Amino acid sequence: MRSFPPERVVCLTEETVETLYLLGQEHRIVSVSGYAVRPARLRREKPRVSAFSSADIPKILALEPDLVLTFSDLQAAIAAELIGAGVAVHAFNQRDIAGILAMIRTLGALVGASDAAQVPGAATRSCQSASAAGAGGRSSRRSSCIRPR
Repeated sequence: MRSFPPERVVCLTEETVETLYLLGQEHRIVSVSGYAVRPARLRREKPRVSAFSSADIPKILALEPDLVLTFSDLQAAIAAELIGAGVAVHAFNQRDIAGILAMIRTLGALVGASDAAQVPGAATRSCQSASAAGAGGRSSRRSSCIRPR
């Protein structure tokens, strides 16, 4: 990264966009994936530079990002091209609740918001425990109680 915490972040996945908004770090986002739709004001605030498995690399490079956030091997070619152009890229690969919680904490650390990133993880674990207890120990479809500030 050219600066820490990164001032200019490109999010090529919707979960990183939503997490940065929840952490109060949306001011760092300079562009997003076309699939990102939450929060509702996002479409008015941030330009789109990618679909899920394709991206406008010249447009991303023109934004001069400090960090680009991607997801899994599905965006590996995009990540490789950006890395080849000298851009810092972090690829997440969350596949379960534990992975999602780790993604939130990691993203918080990457943008200098580690303390804020601990609260959503704790709230989610608390919500999951309460939901499971309320369902007689059965798994609940409720995935999160996190609410934006």
